[in-house]
Amino acid sequence: MPSSSRGHPTVAVDRVSRSFKVPSLEALKDLGPASRALARFGWRPTVKLQALKKVSFTAHSGESIGVIGINGSGKSTLLRLIAGLDVPSRGTVKATSQPVLLGVNAALQPELSGLANARLGLLAMGFSPEALEEAMAMVITQANLGPAIHRPMKTYSAGMGSRLRFAIAAASQPEILLIDEALATGDETSRNRAEERMDQIREQAGTVFLVTHSGQTVEQTCTRAIWLHHGELVQDGPAKETATMYRWWAWNVANGKHDVADKILRQETAKGAAMAEALAKATTADKSARSGKPKKPGNPGQKPHRGTSPKSDRPGRGDEDGVTS
Repeated sequence: MPSSSRGHPTVAVDRVSRSFKVPSLEALKDLGPASRALARFGWRPTVKLQALKKVSFTAHSGESIGVIGINGSGKSTLLRLIAGLDVPSRGTVKATSQPVLLGVNAALQPELSGLANARLGLLAMGFSPEALEEAMAMVITQANLGPAIHRPMKTYSAGMGSRLRFAIAAASQPEILLIDEALATGDETSRNRAEERMDQIREQAGTVFLVTHSGQTVEQTCTRAIWLHHGELVQDGPAKETATMYRWWAWNVANGKHDVADKILRQETAKGAAMAEALAKATTADKSARSGKPKKPGNPGQKPHRGTSPKSDRPGRGDEDGVTS
């Protein structure tokens, strides 16, 4: 497992909630005759889905953070908020630089060759013509597609496409790199190459987020892990300890031992909440001591980006309502 080396804060997620309203025919049973009649003409009632519920943490340079949890836990929603592709319903997301989300920042076209897509992706991320050729060489080496680099991307397997996207994103040497399930589709060689590149980014004072279902991958490649369950933060701690507990919980669920699994979830959620509260108090006390006057928790040195909600400082109703998307 990579060694942990924390530096300055790079991402601060403060009491972030994200909810969505989606159409649902199930809600028709709770409606009156008039509404059911409107549904026959195409109207659809909506229900509220709560993807994230008051999630808070701070990421630092030199960290590789695995985000684990079952489907519908809010992992990908969290990455989109950090990347600035979505805004929270409540709370704030702050970053010291623009995060790069693997597979989104590179505008790839299936009809074009891998080589042409690499050039297009690098230009889309702001590479100058002077720096392009050196970056292209890095992408070709990292992707390791051989002659397939000259074929259209629509002929690539899922693993080949993921390798090219990872190579393009990593070539920009971002301070904050967000990876959504990319390491799950490659073979052992490509995963090892990706892990080495992640280590290089961390050593250059970068922060890497890796979303995955695999606790084992988190143990092997990350220094820290965040466990989400139905939009709530269950645990935030060292990668090996957190991922091991997540795997033990998942094993009990898979084997029908739901009482044991529920007990693990309750214990870890309570432990995580206590740790988060203690950290928040320590941070507030430290800032107050340095400034000589009380201050609210926050990260004033960080620059807000598109993931900041205009309602972040106003508590509202409904944060705990709904289910996870």
